[in-house]
Amino acid sequence: MLFMRSFKKITEQVVKRNLIAFCAKKLSSQNGKDQQNVMGRGLPKKKPIPGVKDIILVASGKGGVGKSTISVNIALGMTQNGVKVGLLDADIFGPSIPKLMQINQKPEVNKDGLMIPPFNHGMPCMSMGFLIPENAPVVWRGMMVMQAVQQLLWKVYWENIDVLIVDMPPGTGDVPLSIIQNVPISGAVIVSTPQDIALTDVRRGVEMFKKMSVPVLGLVQNMSVYLCSNCGQKTHIFGKDKLEKLTKIMDLEILGDVPLHENISEFSDKGTPFVIESPESLEALSIRAIAQKVCEKLSNR
Repeated sequence: MLFMRSFKKITEQVVKRNLIAFCAKKLSSQNGKDQQNVMGRGLPKKKPIPGVKDIILVASGKGGVGKSTISVNIALGMTQNGVKVGLLDADIFGPSIPKLMQINQKPEVNKDGLMIPPFNHGMPCMSMGFLIPENAPVVWRGMMVMQAVQQLLWKVYWENIDVLIVDMPPGTGDVPLSIIQNVPISGAVIVSTPQDIALTDVRRGVEMFKKMSVPVLGLVQNMSVYLCSNCGQKTHIFGKDKLEKLTKIMDLEILGDVPLHENISEFSDKGTPFVIESPESLEALSIRAIAQKVCEKLSNR
């Protein structure tokens, strides 16, 4: 009898535990479905930008890695490959495209109320820097920033653009998320230097794109090696092979390396991109090869 009472007690405890586990699993599953339904209702429906076939984001985990310079030269490298490219500066607080592209004119507005992007080097460009005084700080928050992003996305007249290169602000804040949630993205290119502190932020950026279902086309290693302007000697001042190890871990591809050379800074300050000013230099050849790889990846998709 003692054995039967013990067996019955143990059986009741097992059934109770299984019932609790089953209910918890069903509740968790239902909560997950409810959360997905709420998120699905809350996110805006993506709509394409008229006149644009593919949108490529050029992003970085942190600032100071030369992302805007790479964006400009990749875009121009694509145009040299026969692709019709537009360039959109999405950095609301620190626009760099006006300086890098040597454009200081305000866009005209057509009869439909759309801004016509100004051209330079045969490429249309749009930036918040065209709409505000050069030295004026942007002190907007929240809704004003989102409205500015929407103006840049849908109030610009792009005429039969194959690829729109979007120079993204650094990090994973409101502006990148708003762009990703509002328009269909064909892919992202991430720019980094070989430093550990930059590569840590690269991982965060990659994870953000994965969570938002944006394909990462690959990484560009900027300032990969310093080229002496006198003797041509190469020096790995930021380290060597660090990005290669990271890409293996994250199953990503390095699209190419861009060396650090004083000409890049000089040309950028003058507003003449190095792919235009010094087309046969190692850095220009590197960026055109990267542009070609990005085009090939778009074609494969």
